[in-house]
Amino acid sequence: MELILDYFSSGIGAMTWQNFAMIAVGALLIFLAVYKKYEPMLLLPIGFGAILVNLPLAVVLGTAEHPGALKILFDCGIMTELFPLLIFVGVGAMIDFRPLLERPWLLVFGIVAHFGIFIAAAVAYFGFNFSVNEALSIGVIGAADGPTAIVVASRFAKNLLGQITVVAYSYMSLVPIIMPPVIKLLTTKKERTTRIQAKNKNIPHWVMVVFPVAVTVAVSILIPDAAALIGFLMFGNLI
Repeated sequence: MELILDYFSSGIGAMTWQNFAMIAVGALLIFLAVYKKYEPMLLLPIGFGAILVNLPLAVVLGTAEHPGALKILFDCGIMTELFPLLIFVGVGAMIDFRPLLERPWLLVFGIVAHFGIFIAAAVAYFGFNFSVNEALSIGVIGAADGPTAIVVASRFAKNLLGQITVVAYSYMSLVPIIMPPVIKLLTTKKERTTRIQAKNKNIPHWVMVVFPVAVTVAVSILIPDAAALIGFLMFGNLI
């Protein structure tokens, strides 16, 4: 009994208010995922992971000398860039490029959206005095692209990899909360009730096969460092 009490007291004694705060944040993310259906594939593992790494004595996370389960997964999957590539296979499988192929001008919206990279990077560099590499890694969060943010941070800002990963995925997951007030601020009620009819053009099957292969080859020639990410993404789409 005394041994049990010693373990209990050592566990409680190792907890700080920051640990309890992060456990509360994790519980909130789980609530949003389960009951509000806000990006459950992202918020649920992030929320539960936040709880696991803040348990007493860091047993699940471990240390450099005695790595825990999450530390092993981190070193094997994140630092080697394996998990982001596998995630991109799944993301590619969920993407339907037919609307883009029906309306190529929609590409403009994607280009404009990526201005967030430069805005976030500029704010980090000029506003918070991060280094160039750190600012660029933070900037990728502005693209709302978790796997890419992980890969860039693992190469140029390993010291910020954990923070960037959490912020990037939390930001994407909380879009259903962030966007409604922004949309209401920037649009009128009439604009929000506009119904757009799809053209429903029939894209030939061969185009859907050639497109991911062509994109992989073209992007890999132009930007060789992106070959793995874009290749796995397009492979998932081809599947």
